[in-house]
Amino acid sequence: MRVIIKDTKQEASVWAAAHIAAAIKAKAQKTDAPFVLGLPTGSTPLDTYACLAQMCAEGKVSFKNVITFNMDEYVGIPEKHPESYHSFMYRNLFDKIDIPAGNIHILDGNAPDLDEECRNYEKAIEAAGGIDLFLGGVGEDGHLAFNEPFSPLNSRTRVVDLTQDTIEVNARFFGGDTSLVPKRAMSVGVGTVCSAREVLILAFGSKKARVVKEAVEGAMSHYVTLSALQAHENGTVLLDEPAAGELKVNSYRYFKAVEAAENRK
Repeated sequence: MRVIIKDTKQEASVWAAAHIAAAIKAKAQKTDAPFVLGLPTGSTPLDTYACLAQMCAEGKVSFKNVITFNMDEYVGIPEKHPESYHSFMYRNLFDKIDIPAGNIHILDGNAPDLDEECRNYEKAIEAAGGIDLFLGGVGEDGHLAFNEPFSPLNSRTRVVDLTQDTIEVNARFFGGDTSLVPKRAMSVGVGTVCSAREVLILAFGSKKARVVKEAVEGAMSHYVTLSALQAHENGTVLLDEPAAGELKVNSYRYFKAVEAAENRK
């Protein structure tokens, strides 16, 4: 697992956007095959999405040959609901870039057969050639996508029950009313994310510091699903300073030294 620590959330978000854009352009130089990008929702990636939209507007990157797969969607919420992940993605990214509508994949939380929808999602990822880069965030309890604590580390896209902690955290998007937050969601699995050729996880703010410490320095465990990234050969956790606040001093120094060495290349 690679850990990169930037001074601020904004600096980290700019780095993430530049990294994604570079990966898209690098593949385009080698092949005509589309770049397959996994995407999250939530507040964590918003600055990265804004940077990507700006880069697209300035002609620094194009999404015309990019296929996207989103991590998750609530079950039973109307697609046009302002807090559906369909609405979130179009509002914060897709309406601002040049991606073809047919290249966008988001789970249908109102599908007549949710289990079949999940199976078909996995098949669609496979048909696209697998995910080149999966961008993600992490919850305060260590969950990756909606893979709550004790989710199998080899799990695939499925319907999940949300924990009370997650419901309470997400209530801020529903006027603070937990009764309005959907109780179930559809989510790619930990195994789905870790099958990507590259995984980049964003963790910002002091509230993420404890779980970052557990995922980076602790044992790989289904209690902290982010810790599965320890076994990924091309997995990166991108932090701001507050999110790195509980790492051991020697761990912090090691990761900063590695980053400095890479910057000198």
